[in-house]
Amino acid sequence: MEQSNQSTPARFILLGLSNVPPLQFICFFVFFLIYTITVLGNILLITVVTMTPSLHTPMYFFLSNLSVIDITFSCTIVPKILVNTLSTDKSISFVECAIQMYIHLVLGATESILLAAMAYDRFVAICRPLHYKAIMNYRFCACLVAISWGVGFMNSLILVLPTLKLPFCRSNHINHFFCEIPPLLQIACMDIRLNEALLYISAGTIVMCLFFFILTSYIHIINTILKIHSLTESYKVFSTCASHLTVVILYYGTIMFIYLRPYSTYFKNADKIRTMDKIVSLLYTAVTPMLNPFIYSMRNKDVIGSINSLHKQVCFGH
Repeated sequence: MEQSNQSTPARFILLGLSNVPPLQFICFFVFFLIYTITVLGNILLITVVTMTPSLHTPMYFFLSNLSVIDITFSCTIVPKILVNTLSTDKSISFVECAIQMYIHLVLGATESILLAAMAYDRFVAICRPLHYKAIMNYRFCACLVAISWGVGFMNSLILVLPTLKLPFCRSNHINHFFCEIPPLLQIACMDIRLNEALLYISAGTIVMCLFFFILTSYIHIINTILKIHSLTESYKVFSTCASHLTVVILYYGTIMFIYLRPYSTYFKNADKIRTMDKIVSLLYTAVTPMLNPFIYSMRNKDVIGSINSLHKQVCFGH
C-alpha cells in the first residue's frame, strides 16, 4: 500500500510471529492452548473465590480483579494472533488497532497498580497484623481497585491519542503480533520525541515508582520474617508472599524491557531487537495471564482446599 508523506493507512498488516507454514501451525496450537488455559484457569479462580466465604479477604479480592484483567488481556491479544497465524489476510483496521492498543495499555497500567496494592496488603498483614482489619477494610480495598482502573484509563488515553495523531507513511506493516506503541513509532514519519517522552514519563511514574514501592514493602516484610525465631513459621509466612513476588518480577521485568530502554535501539540491529521484543511481549500478554492462577493457587492450601470442596459439591450434589 503506497502512502503519501502525510497519510495514515486505513489498515495495518501485522507481520506476526512467523511466516513459515509448519511453524505457523505450531504457533496456532500453542496459543490456542495458552488461551484456553488462561480463560478456564482464571474463571475457575474467580468462581472459587466468589463461592468460598473464607476467601472473602482483601488478598483474594485483589486476586479476583487480577484474574479479570488477565482474562481481558488474553481476549484482547490472543484471538487476533490465532486468526492471523493461519489466515492469509493479516490486516487489522486502524480503528481495531487503536482499540487493541488502548485496552492493552489500560490493563497493563491497572495490573501494575494492582500488584502494588497486593504487596501493600502483604506488608500490612505481616508487619502490622494487629491493625490489618482496620487498615485493609472493604472500602479501602475497593478504592484501591477503583484508583487502579481510573489511572489505567487515563494513562492509556494520554499515550494512545498522541500516537494515533502520527502519520504512518513509512509503511503499513507492523513488525509485531499486535498493536503496541513502540512498533508503531517505528513506522511513523514525524518527529516522535514527544511520544517517547510521554512513554518514559508514564513508565517511569507508574512502573518504576510502583516497583520501588513493592521493593520497599518486601524489604520490610523480609526484615520482619528474619525476626521470627521459628524457621518453620518464618518459611510459612514467606511462602504466602513468594507467589506474588514471582509474578512481580516476571511482569515488571518485561514491562521495563519494552518501555524503559532508549528508543534509538529500535533502529539499530532492527531484526534482532524486534524478535526479542516479540518474545518479551509474549511473556506479559499471554504467558503471565496463563501462569497467574497457577502461581497463586498451587502453593496455596486455602485455594486448593476450596477447589476440592467445590468439586465434591458438584460431583455429589452436596
